[in-house]
Amino acid sequence: MDKFFANEMTLLKALAIMLVVSGHLEFSLLGIFPPYSFQIALFFFISGCLFKTKYLNAPAEYLKKRVKSLLVPYYLYTLFYLIVTVIIAKFTGKFWGMPITFKNYLLTPFLNGHELDLTCPLWFVTQLFMTLIVFLFIFRQLKNLKDNKFFHLVVFLIFAFLAIFMANFLPKTPVMLVVIRTLFSMFFVYIGYFYTNYIKDKYDIFTVKWLGFIICLQAILWLFNTDYDPIQGIGLSYILVWGQFNTWGIVPILTSLTGIWASLFAVKILYPYLKDVKFLQNTGNVTYHIMANHLFVMYILTAIFLRLNGVPIEERANHDIYWIFDPVKNTYLYFVVTMVVTTYIGVGLKKIKAYIFSHIAS
Repeated sequence: MDKFFANEMTLLKALAIMLVVSGHLEFSLLGIFPPYSFQIALFFFISGCLFKTKYLNAPAEYLKKRVKSLLVPYYLYTLFYLIVTVIIAKFTGKFWGMPITFKNYLLTPFLNGHELDLTCPLWFVTQLFMTLIVFLFIFRQLKNLKDNKFFHLVVFLIFAFLAIFMANFLPKTPVMLVVIRTLFSMFFVYIGYFYTNYIKDKYDIFTVKWLGFIICLQAILWLFNTDYDPIQGIGLSYILVWGQFNTWGIVPILTSLTGIWASLFAVKILYPYLKDVKFLQNTGNVTYHIMANHLFVMYILTAIFLRLNGVPIEERANHDIYWIFDPVKNTYLYFVVTMVVTTYIGVGLKKIKAYIFSHIAS
């Protein structure tokens, strides 16, 4: 991977995690692309962009690599936040999570990842692990069957359609939800792989004509959006973890693709001005830690606001984990503080890890 592309991907990851955090604060950084309409698909896309073909012939090595990078830190964070949740329960009288059982803390991460409220955004991590492993083995079989990129694209697209159909017409058992999420997300992993290997250096898809086309398409897709009226549902947005697609057919796929294109376009335009911004480089390199810690930082901010306004801390227990204090005034402060704090938590943890391993090696 060339350095320029690697740096672009880092900036894209920074944008992607900002979109996730802003989505949890219920506002969009990209106006006509509602929260939850493409952000998770963007992360799967990035994983596909970074997928190396060599692993198709080294599945054991790839599995080991993904266990180390995804599952090990997941369970370390779960242990840490289980302790934090027990402590918080002493003050608020509410345990922010599922009962402490081996099933909930060993199996639930692979079913929905919501065993703890404070770490529920990490459901994506275990799903990413399952998606990438299944993708690897299916892609191997497809290449053996017919080594044609358009054939592979059609197959993965069919998987995405099948996932939406299953989500809308079949019972959503825990196992069925895993199947739905995996089928849907594999398409975007392949789109990322397709972009890196067959489009990036061969075609310019970031022209003014493409911009006009995407804006027009998104304007048409907006006709399916009902997010501005909570009574009607989520519209263009979809909640992949629970298999909730308010529309079915091609709309969730298209709105994901337009959002991914818009994110890539934004990075292409802004890269010359932002490539040397150290904070954004750090943000893009510690997205895992931001994903893991941002709800806790928001939780602490809310506790501070409650204290400053003389509201009992027990009031926090009357709302869900995403509740923030006076969102009209405080949403953007929450966003800025959360991004800064979680980024430097991630930077600090990476330095500690590097220090520990350097001393072990020596």
